[in-house]
Formats: sequence, structure tokens, C-alpha cells
Amino acid sequence: MKKLFTYFGVLLSVALMCCISACVKEKGGESANLGLGIKVFSPTKVVAGSSVSITGSGFTDATEVVFPDNVVVTNFQIVSDGMIRVKVPAGVSPEGGNIIVRTAADQAESRLPLTIGNPVISGYSKQPGESIQGGELLSIYGKDLEFLTSVELLDADGNPVVIPDSQFYRKGTSTVIIIVPKKVFDGTFAGKVNTLNGKTFDMPELAYEPASEGGHLEIVKVSIWKNPDPDGNGAVNWNGTYRFALEGHDGKSEAIAEIPADVWEKMKTQKFYMQAQGSDWVQMRIVTGWWNFQWPAGKDEDITPNFQGERIIDNGDGTYYIELDLNGTDLAANMDTEHLLFTGSGYTPLELYFEEEVWVGEAPGPQEVVIWENDDPEGHGAVNWNGTYRFALEGHDGKSEAIAEIPADVWEKMKTQVFYMQAQGSDWVQMRIVTGWWNFQWPAGKDEDITPNFQGERIIDNGDGTYYIELDLNGTDLAANMDTEHLLFTGSGYTPLKLYFIE
Repeated sequence: MKKLFTYFGVLLSVALMCCISACVKEKGGESANLGLGIKVFSPTKVVAGSSVSITGSGFTDATEVVFPDNVVVTNFQIVSDGMIRVKVPAGVSPEGGNIIVRTAADQAESRLPLTIGNPVISGYSKQPGESIQGGELLSIYGKDLEFLTSVELLDADGNPVVIPDSQFYRKGTSTVIIIVPKKVFDGTFAGKVNTLNGKTFDMPELAYEPASEGGHLEIVKVSIWKNPDPDGNGAVNWNGTYRFALEGHDGKSEAIAEIPADVWEKMKTQKFYMQAQGSDWVQMRIVTGWWNFQWPAGKDEDITPNFQGERIIDNGDGTYYIELDLNGTDLAANMDTEHLLFTGSGYTPLELYFEEEVWVGEAPGPQEVVIWENDDPEGHGAVNWNGTYRFALEGHDGKSEAIAEIPADVWEKMKTQVFYMQAQGSDWVQMRIVTGWWNFQWPAGKDEDITPNFQGERIIDNGDGTYYIELDLNGTDLAANMDTEHLLFTGSGYTPLKLYFIE
């Protein structure tokens, strides 16, 4: 009998839901007025000055948007009854919290909290006093670096020159790379890094030199896909010929090409280009393969000579190209499952490609790419069989007291490529490099530590009171287990100063 009542209750609930669903529909399938409500907002992590889009319903009569810590904004854009755009004000609680939209008679609160970013710079690929040449790359490391907006250096005449964020190369939210202007000021100075929320960070004093005559930067084409048979594949004519899918997709689409996962991810976050040929009149519609999401604007806003025609750039050889930037778009968010489709009429895609700057000629030489730098060697102290210098994968389980969490892409690189640990210490050191649970050790079995008398050739003197060792964890048991067991430098008599790659 108890089961009978349970089944009856389920059927009754389903019937009621169907009734409710029918009641909220009006003629023509239009939804009835749902009242004031917040569905989602984007982005979910912000700083003061960020623009936030709130979607929901009942926004036409909105009078206030309230941010965490009761910071009220009355100056915002009501795009439609279902969307508000608002800039994040100063003074929002750093702990974050929910967003509230108010009308004169009602208010709605978001289900999910807003997260407040806090840009922090932890290091640079160059250290104070080192030299750097025009055309070289300079990496900035830290946290929440998506909110960096510009870097200020000096031009050849000593006047400020601003490198905007549109010229940054970004690796996730933890690394920003800039190219030093070739005609940089010849001398020593400290540049500045600026953030969206008004922070300014002083860069280390570096000895800048203009670019040498021995080499230069060039933009090169890195092909993603080339049309193997333009005549056979034919021109776009509102068909699905030029559909691209993530490699290993479900196979239900007839893709002209499957793109490897690493390249696919890059297409979603970095600018790339489509080269084409065709008639004088073209109509480009760039959508997911299911036609649910479109770039660069809403549905049916195609690229033609008369509409957004400035995007069509003539190569002067009978072909043209367009630049695509899908980063943060709904199309990018859905193309894993819905694919990427070039449709419309009057053009034949010839190639998809990235453009990358490379140094041609005499190279600037090997560069340090810092993974982590000790911000307080005296405070953290020397290794003395303790667990101070423990490193963990970013977002680990939190059970370890890691001195630093390493972003996933850098962590994977540490497991497969050579990197270095620089240290300072006494004449006698004993280095034990293990997982944090002491189950696996490098470079050999347990208790085979690096000392001046044992494997001492691994300790290389820098001639400035510091030394370094080269680590190659590729294929080791330590690398295979460090995701869960972390990476620990222990032993006695030395203080780790930094971890870095040489590129």
C-alpha cells in the first residue's frame, strides 16, 4: 500500500507540472510574464569596473542592482525585459555574495554567488638587474591576471609607452606574456602593470636594450586546416559542408575535418582566421552546427559587404580573410557538442589558421620562465626535514599545507619536461625530493638523497651564492603520483628560491 501511494504521488506531481507548464504558455507559444527573477549572470568572477550581464525576467521596471555588502547601483542599462548590463562598483565585499535586482515593488536574488577577483603578481620571467632586449618576451605570473589591462614601459625617447591588453598573450588566468617594443628605451627602469580595478604593480628594474640587428619578429601563419579540394568541396550555399568538429566527437555530424583537442581549445580562446575565395557578394553565417549560436552577433546578423563588411579583408590575390575571436561567446561555450559551421552563400573557405609572432634570425637566447618564486626566504626558512616547500596541483583536495598551488597546464609540463630548482644554503646540503606522502622519490629509490658526496654533480654553482639542480620527472613514479601526493622538497641545509623552466 505504501508503494501504491508513492506511485500515485509521482503521477499527481507529473500531472500538476504539466498543468503548470501549459498555464505559463500563451498563444503562439510565447511565455507568459514570469515576474521578476534572475536566471544567470556573466561573468561570475569580477573586479570593480567589470561589466556584468544579468539575464532573467521582469527587468523593465528595475530601479536598483545591489552587489554584495549592500552596494547599490542605480545607473545601469536595461537591454530588454530579460537582460541588464551593469558595471561592478567599488566597495563590493571581497568575500562576494549574491546579486539582487529590485523594482519599486519587488526584488529578486541570484541563486549563485558573485566571486570577487583579486589580481596578484607573484613574479616575472626576468629578475631585478637582468637585461632584456626589444622584441623579447616578458612573462608575468600570478593570480586573477585576466584583470590586467596594460603594461607601461618607456619608448626610445624615454616617453611612456602603453602596451594594451589586446596585445597580451594569455595562458589561463595565471600567466600574461608581453613583447617588449623593439625600440625600447636604452637604460634601466621599472615599468608598471595596471589592472581593471585600479591597482598598479611596479615591475622589477630591468636593463632594457633596443632590439639588435641580428634578428626580428615576424608574424607567421600556423595552419589549422587547409581545403584539400576547393572545387570538389564547392562553395558555401546554405549547406553544411564546412562543418568542423572536436576530434573524437560523437560521429553524428558529417564534419569536413576533426580538430585535435589542444587546437580546438585554442580556437575557443584565441584569435584565428578564415581565408576564402568567392564572388563579389558573400553572405557569411558563422554558427554552431545546430544553428543555435552565432558569431559575431545574434542570429541572422550575417557578415556581408553591406553589413559588418569591414571584417572582410582583401588579400589582393583574389582571396580575402576574416578574423574570428570566439573567446567568452556562447558559440565557443557550445561548440564542443554543436560543432563549428561556416555557412551562408557565395564563398569557399580555403584555410583556417592562427597568426603567431616568432623571432627570425639571431635568437635572444634562453629565457627563464618562472614557475614559483620564494616571496619570503627568511620567513619560510630553510628546509630542515619539514614540509614547508610542498607544491600542489591547483584546486587540490586541500588536505596539504602547500606553499603554492601550481596551475594545471604548468603542473603537467613539470611532469614531462625538464625544470630547475634554485636554492641557497650551507656548504652541506641534503636534498630529498619526494611526493608529499614520502612514497616516491627522485632521482632514485627511497633514501638516496642528493648531497655533495652523493650525486653532488647535480648541484651546479651559480657563482653568486646560489646553486641549482635540474629535474627531469618524465616517466617516473613520482610524476605519476604527484597529482594526489604533491611534490615536496625536504632534507636539510638549503632554502629553495624558485622553480623555473628554461625556454
